[in-house]
Amino acid sequence: MKTFSTDRLHPPRIARRRMVFFSSIFVLTSFATWFMADLLWRGGLDGIEIALLVLFVVLFAHIATGFCTALIGFFVINRGGDFCRITSTADWTAGRDQPLAGTAVVLPVYNEDVSRVFEGLRVIYRSVQEARQLEHFDFFILSDSDQPTQWIQEEVAWVELCKQVGGLGRIFYRKRRQAINRKSGNVADFLRRWGRNYRYMVVLDADSLMTGQTLVRLVGLMEKNPAVGIIQTAPRIVNGGTLYARMQQFANRLYSPLFLAGLNYWQQHGANYWGHNAIIRVQPFMEHCCLPELPGREPFGGRILSHDFVEAALMSKAGWQVWIAPELEGSYEEGPPALIDSAKRDRRWCQGNMQHGWLLFARGFRPVNRLHLFLGIMGYVASPLWLLFLLLSSINVFGVVASGGFAALPEAYTSVFGYQVEVPEALTLFAFTMLLLFLPKALSVIVTLRNRELTAAFGGSLRVVLSALFESAASTLLAPINMLFNSKFVIFTLLGQGVSWVTQRRRLDEDDTDWRAAILTHAGHTVIGLIWGLSAFILVPQFFWWLSPVLAGLAFSIPLSIFLSKTSFGQAARRLGIFLTPEETRPCYELKRLRQNLNECYKHLRPIEPLRDDYGLLQAVLDPYVNAVHVSLLRQRRPSEESREYFLLLRQRLLREGPTRLTAKEKMALLLDADSLIWLHRELWRLPAGALAGWWRLAMRQYNVLTATPVTALYR
Repeated sequence: MKTFSTDRLHPPRIARRRMVFFSSIFVLTSFATWFMADLLWRGGLDGIEIALLVLFVVLFAHIATGFCTALIGFFVINRGGDFCRITSTADWTAGRDQPLAGTAVVLPVYNEDVSRVFEGLRVIYRSVQEARQLEHFDFFILSDSDQPTQWIQEEVAWVELCKQVGGLGRIFYRKRRQAINRKSGNVADFLRRWGRNYRYMVVLDADSLMTGQTLVRLVGLMEKNPAVGIIQTAPRIVNGGTLYARMQQFANRLYSPLFLAGLNYWQQHGANYWGHNAIIRVQPFMEHCCLPELPGREPFGGRILSHDFVEAALMSKAGWQVWIAPELEGSYEEGPPALIDSAKRDRRWCQGNMQHGWLLFARGFRPVNRLHLFLGIMGYVASPLWLLFLLLSSINVFGVVASGGFAALPEAYTSVFGYQVEVPEALTLFAFTMLLLFLPKALSVIVTLRNRELTAAFGGSLRVVLSALFESAASTLLAPINMLFNSKFVIFTLLGQGVSWVTQRRRLDEDDTDWRAAILTHAGHTVIGLIWGLSAFILVPQFFWWLSPVLAGLAFSIPLSIFLSKTSFGQAARRLGIFLTPEETRPCYELKRLRQNLNECYKHLRPIEPLRDDYGLLQAVLDPYVNAVHVSLLRQRRPSEESREYFLLLRQRLLREGPTRLTAKEKMALLLDADSLIWLHRELWRLPAGALAGWWRLAMRQYNVLTATPVTALYR
């Protein structure tokens, strides 16, 4: 097998590739700008028209960047693949003969679904075990959970998982006392404590899944390429239940191969890091990737929220290579279940990417990394720019109507972008723009249809085409909604409103669909769409029809959001073969095992309602087994006399008044104190029922019922 060595990368080859890529963007943008300028200056350019032209250039260049990436990817795939890729450096037929090194698989969590986290880890552990390479891997659950119930459930799940798979001494759990700097701080805390024990670490998200073979291959690639600091896999989105989630995972699976091939073509060893499902060389990461604290306060200053782009830039700055491995199978993640959940995630990402403005001109960064940072910013700034472009167009056309300018124009002219122009030239520009937006999707369908086996995995030719058409129509309606979401996020960030770190909802039950939440979230979108559309229809009907795709998405945002968040509609689409993916029709063994395990977990009884919110505290105090596990994991501290009095008061209040009368901070304080947990457990079983709060009496009556199912069955 012929292999490629990253040590023999030729700078002239990379320079030629990047020249082709950026020259294509320049040519396309220049061509469209020439058309737009010709349309605008026929009647003379005023201030609004100059602003429109500038906005058009920026927005079109952004579109052209994605188009050129996909077009080059199509060229690469059509010729049989790119020889210059990181996966070409290893011979997979070598099997166990390839050398491996100590690797830590780290899984940061924050108030996540405990069953999903630990069943995912169980599947990964078993898969590595079946690959017969378990001796090279250790696994770490790094918890920042600040909810008492989540914390206790994580500990119980950890100890049971270790017992069931024989993972004691190989699967570790750590709960930080203070969640400093969120996920990046959690990983940094791990590196300070255990980083020097490992040559590599694989960073996962709570919803990540990687096969054992993929983990082994990643380590093998790093061993084969000592100049590489990070290899980023291309995770595929799986396990979508709602119509929105299924649509997103279909789009990810169908369209991403072209874009990823195009990215690898021009990025080469200057690729990016996405924060998860990647392998990192630990020593250079520890030495060079310490995140700086930005000047000023949040949201622009302070600690960096989106750490991954910055860490990739710092690694490249230190001379280490960063690659993307799109051909590597067996890397998965899950997407948000609904449009509102996706927007909540984007709110956090928006602030993090906006912070990168400080780093665009940082000393020592490579040009390709500055481009990554800039494109990350543009991913959100493009939305308010697009909104501004549409608003200025509307203002201009309404101004022309108010002055009576349309009455004198001949019938051969029509309204395009708010201007009276000749139909053929305007339609040429419109068609050219639509070509750049939708041709990559068409090319992705063509690439898929040319592969019979892949087409069958998508459900057949007809279903591939129909699914792509439905996805394109839905994404057209969702685009203006996301435009307003992101515009709001950018404006809030500019006004200094930071974002709090919240748990990402990854599962959505049918009963969770909430009309009230949809109305409150999308009411502004609906009002804007109706007022904007009504004004355009009354003043200039031609302009109204031109804006109709934008207006339709806004006006119907509430029912559209509800419709896409329905699990029943998602399952109906699956039965019809719409939005099928190969990971559904031909899932790997690890995906099938995860689904089976989770189905079993979610069947078991959950705590009755009065005990639900404080069930973790109930377990830690009442159950001898859970109490012993929790106390053994706490670090022993010697509190001061004042602290002793404070804890004694909290203990007595907890028993007399019940946990509902304590704040979350007070409950967490008790759970962090080993002496308090030991005292509470002893006193709860010693005191007569009359000395306890009614909550505890109910808990003791019901606890035997709730624990009738063995704990081991909950985390199979």
